[in-house]
Amino acid sequence: MGSVHQGHRARQRKKLLENGPRAFADHELLEMLLYYAIPRRDTNELAHRLLERFGSLQGVFSAPVEELSTVEGVGENAAVLLSLVPQIWQRSLQGAPERILNSVDKCGEYFAELLSGSRREMLWQVCLDGKGKVLSSRCLAEGDVSMAAVSVRQVVEYALRAGAVAVVLAHNHPSGVALPSQEDCATTRLIRDALRTMNIQLVDHIIVADGDYVSMAASGLLI
Repeated sequence: MGSVHQGHRARQRKKLLENGPRAFADHELLEMLLYYAIPRRDTNELAHRLLERFGSLQGVFSAPVEELSTVEGVGENAAVLLSLVPQIWQRSLQGAPERILNSVDKCGEYFAELLSGSRREMLWQVCLDGKGKVLSSRCLAEGDVSMAAVSVRQVVEYALRAGAVAVVLAHNHPSGVALPSQEDCATTRLIRDALRTMNIQLVDHIIVADGDYVSMAASGLLI
């Protein structure tokens, strides 16, 4: 059985090196990270268990060590590793230059760069302070991104946790057509209205395709 796991892990590592993390589902990335804390056991089932318990990668990495340790199969080593990932990332950002998104062009350029070369559809949420400085960002969904399936509540909760004054959404159309659908517009307005109840502004929703982008705000679709 050990050789079976080793063969699978070797194939996954090769795929990661050749294609990058965007070629993987959330549970597969979590599974690979757990290889380094649990070297001799299948971590696929454990990755699924963690995502079911905490709801998302964001939930897993936000959970304290004590809660992670209560999940069956998660020992101290794995819990500490998972808790260290966001802490190290936040430390790395402390010396990074501030990113200010205070115009349509800056938002468009930011997301065109972020989503460049992605073959999978991705939906991102960026939280800003009053001056347009990026406070935090996260991928809300990846794969078959349906705006209708987006949790408005999660968008609002994430913005509140970040202390955001404003939010920008963005997603890409790998098909190459950077035009918002009726579904994109309808769900974006629902999110805009929900954020307004918390005095948070939805500044824009950027759609990226083939290095180009369309701003829903500049197109008059957020009025």
